[in-house]
Amino acid sequence: MRAVRSAPPGVSVVEVDEPDGPGEMIAIRSASICASDLMYIGYGSRFLLGHELAGVTEDGSAVAIEAIFGCDECEHCLAGDYNHCATVGTSALGIMADGGMSEWFRAPARSLKALPAGLDAGSACLVEPTAVAWHAARLAGAGPGRRVAVVGGGAIGLMAVAAAKTMGADEVSLEARYPHQIALGEHLGATAPSGNYDVVIEAAGSESGLYRSVELARPGGTMGVLGVFGPEVSWPQQQCFTKELRTVPSLGYCRHGATTDFDEAAAMLAADPGFVDALITHRFPIEDAEEAFRVASDKSTGALRVIIEP
Repeated sequence: MRAVRSAPPGVSVVEVDEPDGPGEMIAIRSASICASDLMYIGYGSRFLLGHELAGVTEDGSAVAIEAIFGCDECEHCLAGDYNHCATVGTSALGIMADGGMSEWFRAPARSLKALPAGLDAGSACLVEPTAVAWHAARLAGAGPGRRVAVVGGGAIGLMAVAAAKTMGADEVSLEARYPHQIALGEHLGATAPSGNYDVVIEAAGSESGLYRSVELARPGGTMGVLGVFGPEVSWPQQQCFTKELRTVPSLGYCRHGATTDFDEAAAMLAADPGFVDALITHRFPIEDAEEAFRVASDKSTGALRVIIEP
């Protein structure tokens, strides 16, 4: 089968054996390129890429795939916090294990999420990153009675805007760099930042984004952190200290109560097909994966989510 392998400084389309072992076989219909995939290439990964995945099971059911598998046995997995499972650091798709940017992929049955009406497998790879944004907004306390700002207008930031709006925040603002990001934010009802906010979600993944997020937060507020930062990044500790700012990093998604971040994200996307269509700016067949990654890595292309269709 054809698959996309990290081949620094880019990717290559390779022929590999169909996956064997435990789990259900999924015919992948869509796999989107995440900033993490680009980061993994930079780290020197040689694994197959892809953790934002959707497809069809052998019985014809359309599903999105939770890419955080867990062990299903530890206290965290049993409590639904599988994002805290000790195996997460050793099974991350694309950097510690082969991902699913391929024609076929095997995943645990627990990780397969049936799609709600209005969302098809050709676009449902967006559920995974949207669940990440939903989780961050939920942990940070976005909801009624809160003014929320999102810093960073990439796809994950726009997903966070949509999540905060869906959660019922009184006001949601977006600080974005590019006109197409601002326009989509306005479609979602986001305003330009003004004043200070109860909740600020850092979605830029940059040092400047961190400092701007702290600047926008009110004293005693909360900063949700979606970005992943290395030790070389200067953290705005003094500013956080001065404002007594509660800082909440978020990792993936999990179950909470009787539902999951993944299911809630899928329902939100299904309710707004126009948002889904706007997020997907480019589609490529798998044989054009090299061009797809070039487009995804070049911000001048206006790309939000680039999808590969095996």
